[in-house]
Amino acid sequence: MRKRAWALGVAVCVAAGLAGAAVSPARAAAARLSATVGQSSVWSTGYGGQVVLTNTGDAESTGWVVEFELPPGSSVTNAWNAVLTRDGQRHRFANAGFNGRVRPGGTADFGFTVTGLGLPFGCTVDGAPCAGGGPAPDTSAPTAPAGLRVTGVTAGSVSLAWHPSADDVGVTDYEVLRGTAVVASATSTAATVGGLLPDTAYAFTVRARDAARNASAPSAAVTATTATGPGGSTVDVATAAQLQAALAAAVPGQTIRLAAGVYRGSFVITRPGTAAAPVTLAGPADAVLVNDGPSGSGPACPAPTPGWDPGYGLWLHDAPYWNLAGFTVRESKKGIVVDNSHHTVIDRVTVHHVDEEAVHFRRSSADGVLRDSAISHTGLAQPGYGEAVYLGSAASNWDCHGNSGGVDRSDGVQVLGNRIGPGVTAEHVDVKEGTSGGVIRGNAFDGTGLSGQNSADSWVDVKGVGYLIEGNTGTFAAPGTFANGYETHNPVTTPAFANGCGNVWRDNRSDLGGVGRYAIRITSTSKCAGLPNAVHASNTVSRAVVGLTNIAVTP
Repeated sequence: MRKRAWALGVAVCVAAGLAGAAVSPARAAAARLSATVGQSSVWSTGYGGQVVLTNTGDAESTGWVVEFELPPGSSVTNAWNAVLTRDGQRHRFANAGFNGRVRPGGTADFGFTVTGLGLPFGCTVDGAPCAGGGPAPDTSAPTAPAGLRVTGVTAGSVSLAWHPSADDVGVTDYEVLRGTAVVASATSTAATVGGLLPDTAYAFTVRARDAARNASAPSAAVTATTATGPGGSTVDVATAAQLQAALAAAVPGQTIRLAAGVYRGSFVITRPGTAAAPVTLAGPADAVLVNDGPSGSGPACPAPTPGWDPGYGLWLHDAPYWNLAGFTVRESKKGIVVDNSHHTVIDRVTVHHVDEEAVHFRRSSADGVLRDSAISHTGLAQPGYGEAVYLGSAASNWDCHGNSGGVDRSDGVQVLGNRIGPGVTAEHVDVKEGTSGGVIRGNAFDGTGLSGQNSADSWVDVKGVGYLIEGNTGTFAAPGTFANGYETHNPVTTPAFANGCGNVWRDNRSDLGGVGRYAIRITSTSKCAGLPNAVHASNTVSRAVVGLTNIAVTP
């Protein structure tokens, strides 16, 4: 059977002065070695590779050394016609005793076998960077930003500025953190953090990153207190009846403040805030919303209806620009459901012990934020529908929830710095078809308790387009059913979208517990040929059955 070669790239560099007699006082003959790296065969869990060296110089070489790196999850398991040594992910191939001398115009070759599908990068020949393989990896982090300061505050935002960091290659961007959660990013030395509560104190730091995703130490912290909102009255509530009355009468800029205690009942928000004056519902963690429903008869598609309680712990319907902060939702059919309520910010909320999903952005609830919150023990009644975070709706439900041209466009939702699991029975984040442009960053996923029902066997399932999945940490331990850390799927919809394509994974750390096959499994490359998914080499994996990913890794 003829082998199919698939070129990875051509690596060319010069090794001068290895051999040869002097031809003049000004110039000695030298060997000039180029290296071509390619695949000779590929299978589902690895491939065979070949390196061909060619001497284009005018002297014979006396030896050679080729080095390259493989991304985490891939490793050279054996080599022939070369002596293999390893240092972490860096692989070194020295000539064998019989093929170190390559005459001018001659060639030498060696082969190797890789477990995993990651491709070589950072190739060198005799220590010099290869033209095709690129320079050696950059491992130096930028300096920590200095001079962090507050330049402005509003009722819902804090503006910051700082002095630039230095880097041996160059700083590409900065991340603003509140605690360990990234709350803003910028390519300049200024940023504005939005979605904050009025009249509330916050502390921030900032760190710099370079193109290799090396991050600096955080800056010194700075504190700021947001302004009181326009029309900024505060309504204090301590009973379920008071809370229901306050929600029914809410006005832009108002804060509804929960006292500690358990609030039992149906809590529905239908009064919108505005961009300039969002409405805030806030309370301590021991202010607990509980819904003992459902009860009554409702419409075919969920909408607030007299006499019907769907059993949601908190339901926003046609109510954009709300901030939800600090309190707890438990013992309800669903946790927090956000319907046609864009720019909803959920901050430091706890949701646990619910029958189905915990937080659902639905009916084109775009540009929302879920951050610094804790979710556990979902799906108590229906394990296959116990998602922690649900973005959008399945196409089969667009007849009800497809309110944007027949599609649920819950686009641009950010899931930031949350602690999800254990006891989450379905996906920790389920990104549905038809949605796009969201961010899943800095979360901690504990997969213990995944049910495997309704294909619930991964932390994150991405069927949307153009999501950034970055800086998350995932673990798995029994009991539970676990296939892969992250997965994509490509459902066909009408109207059509590039579902499951154009997504990017960077800087994620995955411990698959010796059970999961891949940290990141891309279901199809052919369906995403025009908008491919990208798995960067900055992702790491441990205790994988197979490796980091089933596609070529992006350096």
